[in-house]
This record gives sequence, C-alpha cells and structure tokens, in this order.
Amino acid sequence: MAWWEWLLDVAGLALLVVLLYGACLMVRRRVISRHGGTFELSHRVRATRPGRGWLLGVGRYSGSTLEWFRVFSLSPLPKRIWERTELVYESSRSPEGPETLALYPDHVVVVCRDTRGRAVELAMSAASLIGFQAWLESRHPGTDWSR
Repeated sequence: MAWWEWLLDVAGLALLVVLLYGACLMVRRRVISRHGGTFELSHRVRATRPGRGWLLGVGRYSGSTLEWFRVFSLSPLPKRIWERTELVYESSRSPEGPETLALYPDHVVVVCRDTRGRAVELAMSAASLIGFQAWLESRHPGTDWSR
C-alpha cells in the first residue's frame, strides 16, 4: 500500500471517530434532558486566576439536588452534585473580562456559599437564575428557615 493510501485511511478513520463522538454527545444530551429540569449551567472549577477556570455544562434538578454534567464528556453520571440545603445564594453579576468569552452569551455569574463556607460560582441565563432562586427557597415542610 502506498503512503498516500495509508494517509487516506488514517484521515477516514479520524473523521469516523469525530462523527461517532458527536453522535454520542447528542444521544447523551437527549438522555440527560429526558428527565426534565435541564438548563445551560457553567461551573467555575478553578478560581486561582481571575476570569479563568470555567467549564460549560448542563444542570438538572433532581428532587433536592442540582446535578451538573460537563458538555463535552461522554459520562452519563453528573460531575458535581449540590444539595439544596447546602447552598446559600449570595449575589449575581455580569461576566467580566475573559469570562465574557468563556461563558454562554447573556449568562450571569451567580455566587453561592456551601455549608463549609466555600464559594460556588455558577453561570446561567437570567431566566434560569429565577428558577434557581425559587428552587433554593422551596424546601420541604418542617425546614428550619432560620439558617
């Protein structure tokens, strides 16, 4: 086999792998969305440098938990899970500097605190923020509201 035939075989195989990866991402997104309550949700995993460390993802409400799935992962399991009782809403702001390029357009940055006092930064649309705040405030009967 000539070198150019081998090169064409490798290019065809690479194209097939890319197409299969894209198809798997679409099927995964449909499976995640099937249970409802999904929205575009980015999460800041590293806050060491200003405006950096954002990963695009999909959020899904599942009872009293918020599950976060990375966009370009093939895993059917959520990468992060937050309990409703563990999060406290602090503030929201517009993206600044490099964040405007790293996040979806028209998203706002939401800062929350967990029960350990660590900051949890999320980015979502303004409409999703209203739903997120309502989800945080709606707790089961008998909840201690003094916290």
